[in-house]
Amino acid sequence: MSHQQPQRRARPRPAPIRTKTSPARIAVAVLSVLVLLVTGFAWRGVDSLRNSLATASGLGLGGGKDGAIDILMVGTDSRTDAHGNPLSQSELDSLRAGEEVASNTDTIILIRVPNDGSSATAISIPRDAYVNVPGIGMSKINAAFGATKETERLKLVNNGSSDSDADKKSTEAGRTALIGAVGNLTGITVDHYAEVGLLGFVLLTNAVGGVDVCLNAPVDEPMSGANFAAGKQTLDGADALSFVRQRHDLPRGDLDRIVRQQVFMASLVSKVLSAKTLSDPGKLSQLTSAVQRSVVIDDDWDIIEFAKQLQNLAGGKVQFETIPVLDINGMTDYGESIVKVDPKAVKKYIAGLVGADSEDSEETSEAPTTVNASSITVDVANASDIAGLASGVSEALSALGYKQGQVGNNTGSDVSESTVFAKSADDDAALAVAEALGGLTVKADSSLSSGKVRVVIAEDYNGPQSADAVSPSEGATSTTESASTTETSPTPAPPGPPIDAASNGPRCVN
Repeated sequence: MSHQQPQRRARPRPAPIRTKTSPARIAVAVLSVLVLLVTGFAWRGVDSLRNSLATASGLGLGGGKDGAIDILMVGTDSRTDAHGNPLSQSELDSLRAGEEVASNTDTIILIRVPNDGSSATAISIPRDAYVNVPGIGMSKINAAFGATKETERLKLVNNGSSDSDADKKSTEAGRTALIGAVGNLTGITVDHYAEVGLLGFVLLTNAVGGVDVCLNAPVDEPMSGANFAAGKQTLDGADALSFVRQRHDLPRGDLDRIVRQQVFMASLVSKVLSAKTLSDPGKLSQLTSAVQRSVVIDDDWDIIEFAKQLQNLAGGKVQFETIPVLDINGMTDYGESIVKVDPKAVKKYIAGLVGADSEDSEETSEAPTTVNASSITVDVANASDIAGLASGVSEALSALGYKQGQVGNNTGSDVSESTVFAKSADDDAALAVAEALGGLTVKADSSLSSGKVRVVIAEDYNGPQSADAVSPSEGATSTTESASTTETSPTPAPPGPPIDAASNGPRCVN
């Protein structure tokens, strides 16, 4: 067993992908087109739609075997339609989008629909939620898609792939990473995937003749362009963008913006389900066209059959929720603003919403769980080509107070992603070790005993590789919260009141 110190590499931080386009524009696009997927109204008898929808493959999705269909709906900032065709200048102008293009997914919604189609629950995940992203480690969840895609694209291009092939394969990798991050956070296996571009919002909102909203007080906020009177009003595509863009001067910032998006969407669902829309061939044609041009779904999803399950869905059975957060004003130690979340609390909350059985349904404290590092034995196996890497990682963990276990080369199955194994995927010790090593993925291995953790290091590893790469003072305890966050006075934000799409008028909001 070699104790040669590997060359130490600086631990990179996932760089945010910046854009001049407001994330809320992306949010509204996804929220709006989501209505069509949850109501299914436009698909009745339109079998030809099957052949006109853009599809994505190779995403490793589930199959709805848990009694419900779980859909991950994301919004992207795209200057093309779903089929890759450039938007016209007039369409670009209608989006009020900047010139820079990003691949971040600034709207992330998990939708659960029971197999009998009796209801739908749409659960919003804040774009800045700081979570464990497969292959990246701890990052804002909205960077999972873009950061993974760019890393994979560069790798493919450097290995000789054409630009088009690299773009296709890296996009698939980005989608898969986001699906994995959402699954890790929520404990829900994603069965289907839907991706929406910005264009969908404008097309859909205008197709239904505008959407009703209600404000508690008048607003005039120039950064978003929101300038509205108090009370109920009907907004077209352009004004609706401003309504859902606003986050400044709102008590809970981005979380209140999510509430605006949800009430807007609830009002849209109600309008779509109304007899005036369902009986209007022109509106149905416009709405169908919006989906054809702006939505990408996974290629295993029979959207027509799905729509048939939802044909009796009532607006009051379409509910909107937001995951709980620990701190809406969190900060990393390198100065990035984040939203802190507790994965256990999120899993418990979602299990309660959807009626799912969950190993995490026990009482969960909102405080980060601490473990005694000295009581945990950690084996480290090297599955990379870097000599001495396992030894360096083991020494780094020892400096943090963990007991050194077996150290050597990986002799098990091939591992392409650095992973921490423990008896349970939610084992506190495994989560603490994963965070100490840069936010690795945690998986269950029933052969391991309590108090034992196994780390397999692959080529993607970029965490600490020696004892002097960590602070010994951190060894007293480790936490399931990221080791790279700065402790501040937390600003917790419990979930807001549930919102549904009943037809008794829009809910008034800030």
